[in-house]
Amino acid sequence: MTSNDTAQSAQVRCTVNGQAIERNVESRMLLSDFIRHELGLTGTHVGCEHGVCGACTVLVDGDSARACLMFAAQADGTEIETVESLASGDSLSPVQQAFSDQHGLQCGFCTPGILMSLTACMREAGCNREQMLSAVGGHICRCTGYVGISRAVDQVLAEGAEQDRGTES
Repeated sequence: MTSNDTAQSAQVRCTVNGQAIERNVESRMLLSDFIRHELGLTGTHVGCEHGVCGACTVLVDGDSARACLMFAAQADGTEIETVESLASGDSLSPVQQAFSDQHGLQCGFCTPGILMSLTACMREAGCNREQMLSAVGGHICRCTGYVGISRAVDQVLAEGAEQDRGTES
């Protein structure tokens, strides 16, 4: 029996969208495959499988990460958020609502990754338009001219500023 005849496995214990997960997986399984095939969360898309397109972007311990560049075993002990975590029931997150309002998506394939990158950026103190557009710059979208996405960024920032003014009173 050669080493290729037996697949090595790894134990993965992590939190995904607030739920504790424990699975035994093949040690070479990618995080994107773990999320999609083991957990059934198909909002994380796999495009280029080289980390270039950004369709597989998720949050790992609050930071955006390309799930196609990580092994599931590397996520052991982490907190993972996927696009499925953004909405609360029928209520969209501010960035999801802005994308809907501003027609920031067309086919939707790249959208989950973009939403996750923008969400990570928005959580950073002092996040501004330049930083948000830079986060989007790490994604490839073949359907839009990014105009709707830019308008969605502007809407999120404007609504955030309005909320900040409302809490100062």
